[in-house]
Amino acid sequence: MPASPQVGLFVTCLVDAMRPQIGFATLRLLESAGCTVEVPRAQTCCGQPGGNSGDRRGAAALARQVIEVFEGFDYLVAPSGSCVGQIRSYPSLMDDAGWRRRAEDLASRSYDIIGFLRDVLGWQPDGVRLEASATYHDSCSGLRELGVERQPRELLAGVAGLEMRPLEGANICCGFGGTFCVKYPEISTAILSEKTRNIRDTGADLLLAGDLGCLMNMAGRLNREGAATRCFHTAEVLAGMADGPAIGEEG
Repeated sequence: MPASPQVGLFVTCLVDAMRPQIGFATLRLLESAGCTVEVPRAQTCCGQPGGNSGDRRGAAALARQVIEVFEGFDYLVAPSGSCVGQIRSYPSLMDDAGWRRRAEDLASRSYDIIGFLRDVLGWQPDGVRLEASATYHDSCSGLRELGVERQPRELLAGVAGLEMRPLEGANICCGFGGTFCVKYPEISTAILSEKTRNIRDTGADLLLAGDLGCLMNMAGRLNREGAATRCFHTAEVLAGMADGPAIGEEG
């Protein structure tokens, strides 16, 4: 690994549009870990929504765009397991052997921020404090596609004053699933109701996770239920940026 890895920060559509602070937290973490970071202006959607809806051609076109923009960096890092999971699937979208090789190369160097900090850089928080109790939800893509499970818990254990509480069914879907919640609203709502019940049962002040889509889904329901639980991306806590409005409280 280079002494100062050159990282291309893939911000993601949701973070850019709904919660830019997560992007800034990711940038702060990468720079504190010794990386040189660039946010390419030409980046676009990873292609996951279209790909999940059957638009293979559209997803492949976006994949080629992402490859061209990011292949010059040592690593692509994003604050989203679902987007990185899509990027790692790019080889399966490529019919051309040349593009497939380029897709495989980028896929091998693409990480979500939490896995990258812990597994690639061996980073641990230093001097970060948050007097609160928290519980953690494992987002499906991060857990099942990227193997991110122990990493956030190991990093959060290094935050002074933070009490982590176990969440029953932490590895069970929150019901969001991208377009799943639109296509199957009744099933999605039933899954989400069980998830928020388990969250409330922990009595934790905060709910943490690594994917904004999941966090927005759970935060919205918790707010409608009148729960006091506040939701943050794990990167916000690790970067010392969980002292302002939580997800769903902006504006």
